[in-house]
Amino acid sequence: MVKAGIIGATGYAGQTLVGILTNHPDAEVAFVSSNSYAGQKFSEIYPQYYEICDQTLLSTEEAKDAIGDVDVVFTALPNGLSFDIAKKAMAAGKKMVDFSADYRLDDVKVYEEWYKTEHQAKELLAQKVYGLPELWRDQIKGASLVANPGCYTTASIIAVSALVREEGLIDTNHIIIDAKSGITGSGRKKDISLLYSEAGESVKAYGIAHHRHTPEIEQEVSKAAGKDIMVQFTPHLMPMKHGIFATIYADLNKNVTTDDIYDVLENAYGDEKFVRIRKGMCESRFVVGSNYCDLSARVDERTHRVIISSCIDNMVKGAAGQAVQNMNIICGLDEAEGLSNLSIVAP
Repeated sequence: MVKAGIIGATGYAGQTLVGILTNHPDAEVAFVSSNSYAGQKFSEIYPQYYEICDQTLLSTEEAKDAIGDVDVVFTALPNGLSFDIAKKAMAAGKKMVDFSADYRLDDVKVYEEWYKTEHQAKELLAQKVYGLPELWRDQIKGASLVANPGCYTTASIIAVSALVREEGLIDTNHIIIDAKSGITGSGRKKDISLLYSEAGESVKAYGIAHHRHTPEIEQEVSKAAGKDIMVQFTPHLMPMKHGIFATIYADLNKNVTTDDIYDVLENAYGDEKFVRIRKGMCESRFVVGSNYCDLSARVDERTHRVIISSCIDNMVKGAAGQAVQNMNIICGLDEAEGLSNLSIVAP
């Protein structure tokens, strides 16, 4: 039985993680932590957990002291707050899965440029692994520090990597990613722009030309391609709770059909448990509550472009579900353990 500690348990991603681990047959939640609600029961913050997870929330400092009692530490904290925790976890020989951007980028200068934060654990970057199992499973197996990918990046990287690994298929100088996220992607916080009366019945683009997920996408897609790649990434806020819907456009270098693109996707992900290749079009509601990434494709013969749709639940495959997938891998468990349930969502 894997003992897990969750630091940042009362955010949306942390709460989702508690739910998944509560139903995991080979893991248990050893402690939950939240500075904002320290001393209160978890089920007081999320009443659906009444008599399921009634643990008292530890402060972050108390959680640091409890690291020695667990096998895996999950940190679902804002960027810049996990440095001391990671140092302590690594010194204690523990596994850690971090939800922030603090360990996702290989180059500390890129991190500090895009996040405007001094990196305070540079020495740990050499041992971290980027936790996207569909690309880097073998590296994750032996990792102690796993950088859990972002939600936009997961949907985007899975789709784009399949295209760039087919040498000469697309013009890698002109890749456009148009992505939409549910409101939970902005976190559980007081922000007038996230109120229903502000965000409902509206769609807006944000972070145009400088969103922080851009270098993360470029870094991992470049690894997949074996060369440096830049992308045009534009995120949008949608008036829905959960979901990421990314539409990827790329100019084709070859005369191929839609069926040919589906062959590319099958070659890349046909054996993957959590990637579903759909001949029909994707919809975000088809993946809500699940750890699946759904892909669909079309070739526009008129414009000579390929269009890939990629859908995930931003809180599951885009955060907590992928974190558990990584935990399963680093702990030698069945990768799909605790993640195969599909939530029942009204049409």
